[in-house]
Amino acid sequence: MAAKSFVVYGLGKFGYSVAVSLARNGCEVLAVDIDGHIVEDIAGDVTLAVRANVKDQDVYQSLGIGNMDGAVVAVSGDMEASIMATILSKEAGIPYVLSKANSQTHAEVLKKVGADQVIFPEREMGSRIARNMVFGKFMDTFELSATYSMAELEVPDAWVGKTLRELDVRRRYGVNIIAAREGEKINANLNPDEPLVPHQVILTVGNNNDLKKIK
Repeated sequence: MAAKSFVVYGLGKFGYSVAVSLARNGCEVLAVDIDGHIVEDIAGDVTLAVRANVKDQDVYQSLGIGNMDGAVVAVSGDMEASIMATILSKEAGIPYVLSKANSQTHAEVLKKVGADQVIFPEREMGSRIARNMVFGKFMDTFELSATYSMAELEVPDAWVGKTLRELDVRRRYGVNIIAAREGEKINANLNPDEPLVPHQVILTVGNNNDLKKIK
């Protein structure tokens, strides 16, 4: 299977992180920024890094982005550049464009000009940190809806050596354990009669109020 390819416009903290993460996950990444120093800095971590002004319409043809699987528009500080990059990426035939917004008005404009998804990274990170603080001992939480979340939890000391059948977490707490992780190894087909071990991370899903019961 051919590696997926992405173009990332804007290499601030968010764009830089996304570009490098995509590359580390085996994707082909074209990173674009107007700052030559940033372009030089990221060049060794992505497939190709280019210094260009995304407000220049001629740039898009020279970049050859038509066959890309997706685009990340991370130049939210310059609304004109953000909007233009979104429009011209869609016009070039890129099927999925994710654009970063810095206000609700900006987000609405990006949606109207074709962005498939609009995000507020700082706002979303703030919400995630807040959820993690509220949930306490969970390592990380991921909001599924306003009332349901998925959460990572290191196996509590009181659970070590016990099986899922013995713990009967679903009946006692109303949540489901759907996977377990040890280091990089993930097991999504759990044996209910296999004892849990120290430092094992379990992935739980449930109502937020129920999740708080096992924090």
